[in-house]
Amino acid sequence: MRVTLLKSDPKVYSCFSYLARGDWNAIPDLNTLIDVGTDGSISEEINYISTGVGKKRVDQIILTHEHFDHTGGLKIIKELYNNPKTYAFNQTKNVDEKLYDGMNIKIGDELCEVIHVPVHSNDSICIYCPKSKVLFSGDTVISIKTRGGTYSKFYLEFLQRLYRMKIDVIYSGHDEPLSDNIRAVLEYSIQNVQNSEIIL
Repeated sequence: MRVTLLKSDPKVYSCFSYLARGDWNAIPDLNTLIDVGTDGSISEEINYISTGVGKKRVDQIILTHEHFDHTGGLKIIKELYNNPKTYAFNQTKNVDEKLYDGMNIKIGDELCEVIHVPVHSNDSICIYCPKSKVLFSGDTVISIKTRGGTYSKFYLEFLQRLYRMKIDVIYSGHDEPLSDNIRAVLEYSIQNVQNSEIIL
């Protein structure tokens, strides 16, 4: 899998979007856009990316949650790229199919797992791609730098689950991709959460 970070117009508040493609742009690969940003400006970069001869530039869209900075440009992007199938945890306007926890979905050239993480919002998901050891985390915070505050038991268990996974890169909704010392980051986050208030 190849992943390209797409940044929207810097004058507009938005999230990071990602275009995931297969390693060889083969016909069966599904060019997948993870989040679309606020205003559709990511299309300017998508149009210059090699997405495969005879293939759609965007086969499908996956939304990590409904917040406007991740979904505001959805209508524009769907119109520009011949109405790609759109997935999200909540089936709202312009969403074609509902995602669920544990669902497998093809992204690029590999099968990935949807993980429902209702922490940032009730409909938030992460996407784990075990073959390439990639996690798309949306707005779910992975790096907890200080102790204190309040966290749910579910969130602690989620971090512990990530720690047991093989992850080489984390693609976040607002932070630069993380590829250094991921296990150390997760271990530190777990320690800080454990030393904070845990609620059921």
